[in-house]
Amino acid sequence: MAKPFTIGGIAEPDWKRLLADKQEQAFASEQWRRIAGEMDGEQILSPANGHALQRLVLAYLVYDRCSKCVAADGLVTEPKADNPKAIARLSIHYQAMREAEKTAERLEKQLGITPGNRAKVGKVKQKRERSTGADAFLGPKG
Repeated sequence: MAKPFTIGGIAEPDWKRLLADKQEQAFASEQWRRIAGEMDGEQILSPANGHALQRLVLAYLVYDRCSKCVAADGLVTEPKADNPKAIARLSIHYQAMREAEKTAERLEKQLGITPGNRAKVGKVKQKRERSTGADAFLGPKG
C-alpha cells in the first residue's frame, strides 16, 4: 500500500474510498493539496485541521455537482401536471448548493483561508529542538 501524500503532518484523505468518480477524486486531491499547501505556507495548518479540510473539499464537490444540475434542469422545479395543487418550487439541487456554500464559507472562516479571516487564526507553533555545543560532542541521545 502506497504511503499517503502529506502536507504539514496531515495525510491526504483516501479519495478513492470517499468518491466513486475518478474525475471527482482528481479534483478533490487537487483542491486538498492547494488548500493544505496554502495553509502550511501561512503556518495555520495543524493536524487538528485534517478533517475540517476534508469536509471543505467535499463541500466544494457537492456545490459543483449541484450547480451542474441547476444549470441543466433550471432553478425552479415545475409542478406535476397531474396534480392541480402542485406548485413550482426551488430545485432541490439549488437548495443543496446553497447549503454546501454555507458549509464551505463557515469552514473557510474557521480555517482562516480567506485573507480577511487569516489574521483571526493563530499560527501553529512549531516544535523546536534545542541543541547545545555539548550535544555535538556527546553524540545522539539514547
